[in-house]
Amino acid sequence: MKQGFKSGFVSIIGRPNVGKSTLMNTLIGEKVAIMSNKPQTTRNRIQTVLTTEDFQAIFIDTPGIHTPKNKLGEYMVKAATTTLNEVDAIFYLVEADPFIGKLDQEIIERLKTVNTPVFLCINKIDSVSKEIILQTIDVYSKAYDFKEIIPISAYERTNIDSILKCIPNYLPEGPQFFPDDMLTDQPERQIVAEIIREKALHLLDKEIPHGIAVEIDTMKRREKGNMVDIEATIVCERESHKRIIIGKQGQMIKEIGSKARYDIERLLGSKTYLTLWVKIKKNWRDSDFLIKNYGYNNKELM
Repeated sequence: MKQGFKSGFVSIIGRPNVGKSTLMNTLIGEKVAIMSNKPQTTRNRIQTVLTTEDFQAIFIDTPGIHTPKNKLGEYMVKAATTTLNEVDAIFYLVEADPFIGKLDQEIIERLKTVNTPVFLCINKIDSVSKEIILQTIDVYSKAYDFKEIIPISAYERTNIDSILKCIPNYLPEGPQFFPDDMLTDQPERQIVAEIIREKALHLLDKEIPHGIAVEIDTMKRREKGNMVDIEATIVCERESHKRIIIGKQGQMIKEIGSKARYDIERLLGSKTYLTLWVKIKKNWRDSDFLIKNYGYNNKELM
């Protein structure tokens, strides 16, 4: 191993829909975290791994910090905040806007209670003027003593190199935690479930995605031929939601399946036969048992 090699953990935090998953995917060069323009896209802490000649950074993409309305929401906020004192650095993502909203004010107050170095990433700079960017830098630098402030566009890859140069400055020297070719610690089944949920988020109306989860019922590779058979269930909370997810003559669920299959085949490197079902579990987001059953386990956050 190269002398002076560094390795450590970096948490990516921010309110919902600021581009945390896009940034993480851009940094590692692969799509691991699902992306959507709807809030509550990321529900678990997702670890991805970037290995270079000089350092290995394990990124933790957290759910957006928000005011929870149910037990799932409480889980998500806990998932986002419990890592703050355990990591080596924090990327705090905001949009280029000189007005600091209520949620961002709360996040800044929370950051004042941790000892971890924080640097601010001002995202989506491709969509605003230089003046707005400068005003945003001024306002946030007065609100908190950030180690560094980096204006970026995660989607356009603007200034991503600046982030990559910063990271090793905050990591301790030490051996890498994961093999060179490892991109994530997530099981394949979990990533497949998240891909299906992502396609539903893109295609469904605003109210439905908050109340859906995806269960992988079976996932088996055929003994002959390059084919994986997957059966998955989309769980929703209401009969009216079930009808919308299925769509007229089954068109919506076919489209979700078709779009999901494309990404799943890229992930697995195999042809995929995907079968989707829909079932109703009323108020599952307020059930400790069902939240855990769908992969959101509070005990893992202790």
